[in-house]
Amino acid sequence: MSDAPFDAVLCDFDGVLRLWDPDGMTALDRQAGLPEGTLASAAFRPELLDAAVTGLISDERWRRRVAEDLAEVCGSPARAQDLVAGWSALTGRVDAAVLELLTAIRSRVPVVLVSNATTRLEADLTALGLADAFDAVVNTARTGVAKPDHRVFEAAAEAVGVELRRCLFIDDTPGHVAAARAAGLTGIHYRHVDQLRTATAALRP
Repeated sequence: MSDAPFDAVLCDFDGVLRLWDPDGMTALDRQAGLPEGTLASAAFRPELLDAAVTGLISDERWRRRVAEDLAEVCGSPARAQDLVAGWSALTGRVDAAVLELLTAIRSRVPVVLVSNATTRLEADLTALGLADAFDAVVNTARTGVAKPDHRVFEAAAEAVGVELRRCLFIDDTPGHVAAARAAGLTGIHYRHVDQLRTATAALRP
């Protein structure tokens, strides 16, 4: 066991390391002449999103389903496909300050990315220059279960050979943090980078 307070850090992706323009999807709605929230409502319909982030359907199939669902409201399948293509072109941006912290932490303990993601995650990591930024990646579309299922945390800890109780878990979704704590991890509900700096000070050189 190391002298650090934790033996691994498990970190969420979207909302922590990757940030999205809050106006991105609504801007696409406006460009298409649709009410704001139309695209998001179709894309994040719970049963469809759950299928995508647990690997029941591929990212490509998820986006095709969204386009199919939007065809009528868009007036034609072609317009719906154009809308989904515009959405698919969005990749978000990396929070450089969070990445710097995680890179420093990796000099002491392993860092695992733990994301409720689709089969596109690996391509997005490469596109964002993050393919080698973690010691392991747990993509729920590959494991078949999504946060807050305790098996996600277990898979992340196992990936780097660390006990759950020795893991620090960082996520911007309160329910995921609560589930991690119930599973025996220390959980941080992420709000801003200064909070993360304070919480991980002992894990950096």
